[in-house]
Amino acid sequence: MAAPDPNTIILYDGVCGLCNRLVQFLLNRDSHDSFRFASLQSEFAAEILRRHKASPDDLDTMYVVLNYGLPGEQIASRSDAAVVALRELGGGWAALGTALQALPRWMRNWGYNLVARNRYRIFGKYDSCPIPSERDRSKFLDLQ
Repeated sequence: MAAPDPNTIILYDGVCGLCNRLVQFLLNRDSHDSFRFASLQSEFAAEILRRHKASPDDLDTMYVVLNYGLPGEQIASRSDAAVVALRELGGGWAALGTALQALPRWMRNWGYNLVARNRYRIFGKYDSCPIPSERDRSKFLDLQ
């Protein structure tokens, strides 16, 4: 396992157009340098997911890893992951995350699953994971 990382780690489908837009959204608004990223297709992500008894083959799910490599490491998935990411951004995004969290999880996950099932058709799919810009490359843990 790599060294503990205090940053919030986003595990995302690296070939999904929507997921890559989400990563760009977070990179552009991460004023506290809080986020690190890894594609679900990477061995880095698979190792984390296996530790938490989650399937590395489930590409329909975004995960957020908190306290990576520490005794309190935990993961959030689906709409819970989106709520955690929004709250971590702070400001108005945190307020949106808090409002979404007030909805029942089954309702949030229903909407999440609807988008996840249709994401390739609506937002496209890459042949391989896009390479991040030189400026952001150090934030992608599966490239190190």
